[in-house]
Amino acid sequence: MIEFRFSRLLAGLAALTLSGTPLALHAQTAASSALDIPEDASLLQESDPNVRTATAVVNGTVITRTDIEQRLALLLASANLPPEQMQAARMRIFRNLIDETLQIQAAEAQEMPVTDQEVEARYVDIARRNGQEAAGMDEALRAMGSSPASLKRQIRAELAWQRLLSRNVAPFVNVSAEEVKEVLARLEADRGKEEYRLGEIYLAATPANREAVRQNALRIVEQLRRGADFSVYARQFSEATTAANGGDLGFVRLETLPAEMATVAREMQPGQLVGPFEIPGGFEILYLIDKRTIGMPDPRNAILSLKQISITFPPGVSEAQAGARVEQFTTAVRNLSRCDDAERVAAEIDAEVVTNNGMRLGQLPEPLQPALLELQVGQTTPPFGSIEEGVRVLMLCGRQDPQADGGPTFDRIMAQIEDDRIAKRAQSYLRDLRNDAYIEYN
Repeated sequence: MIEFRFSRLLAGLAALTLSGTPLALHAQTAASSALDIPEDASLLQESDPNVRTATAVVNGTVITRTDIEQRLALLLASANLPPEQMQAARMRIFRNLIDETLQIQAAEAQEMPVTDQEVEARYVDIARRNGQEAAGMDEALRAMGSSPASLKRQIRAELAWQRLLSRNVAPFVNVSAEEVKEVLARLEADRGKEEYRLGEIYLAATPANREAVRQNALRIVEQLRRGADFSVYARQFSEATTAANGGDLGFVRLETLPAEMATVAREMQPGQLVGPFEIPGGFEILYLIDKRTIGMPDPRNAILSLKQISITFPPGVSEAQAGARVEQFTTAVRNLSRCDDAERVAAEIDAEVVTNNGMRLGQLPEPLQPALLELQVGQTTPPFGSIEEGVRVLMLCGRQDPQADGGPTFDRIMAQIEDDRIAKRAQSYLRDLRNDAYIEYN
């Protein structure tokens, strides 16, 4: 799979309305009778309600059905969309291709076009970051039903848009030193308070389509619980402004959120998904990515020296035999008090020892982290595992606690404010390009 993972490609797939359904023709009974149309009438051409030819001519540039299907193939490589969401995805991709076309045309009109050599260089760089040559990525794209041309079109639009923003937007964004100082002062005042890093998927609803939107939200949650990538689904379906960032709100204080969201988030643990729940204007799905204390070192950045002591079970072992082996193992490791004794005790009970120095606490499975935080050097975690995977403990042999990083710097805060303002003006700029365009839909 391409490491690029199409995250940049999917960034434009935001604000998709889930409640929309394909247009359908409904023959009225009275009209059918008057026209003598048989009840079992069927069209002579192949009919597939999930496929529509959606093409447009944007200021003279044609967007074809092939363009849409190849871009859809890229999306499907990252997200397993259920059939009922495929048509909505096609229509959003269609709108995204229109925006890309406008971006490329605007750069050319302002005499700063993106050259084929620049596109090819970026394409080769993406392939290299994925450990392959450009020819290998060509084959991978074709194998998934897309094409190199589809990805290169995306690259060209991105480069063109960066060029337009750097000339027409970024130079006119100003952030004063006073603004940055105010933010820094506010952060200092909030030191010791909790922040939540949340991912959101927001679906707008009206009284007329409320139930349809809720059902779509439930289907999304079902896919997420099966392991679908939250950021991909947020880019594809969320109607919040955070969709372009994969639904990531960043670290926020709960009091800055709407009351309904804050109430739910307060009870969540990192890695937990909640929703859909109703908020004014629609439905919300929340995912708690992380949680931290402002201005304080994150304990998960502690560097640990660990020894893993483990036992395995032969195929066909009975529960009684396994239970006796686990009891022997538990008793032996419970009596350990020095890391230097681990290998000796392990040899006595036919266990294996693996040493890992320099392991960051946050890299370990989340359920183990609280137990390791409470350990003193020389102590072990409770046994964990299964007959199939083996049973093991972790022994703490050393810990280097993290130091406070001093918080965000003046330059980091200024850059963040500038980026936020550029992003907002970029949305207005793209809206102006759409309003000025001549688009013919077929």
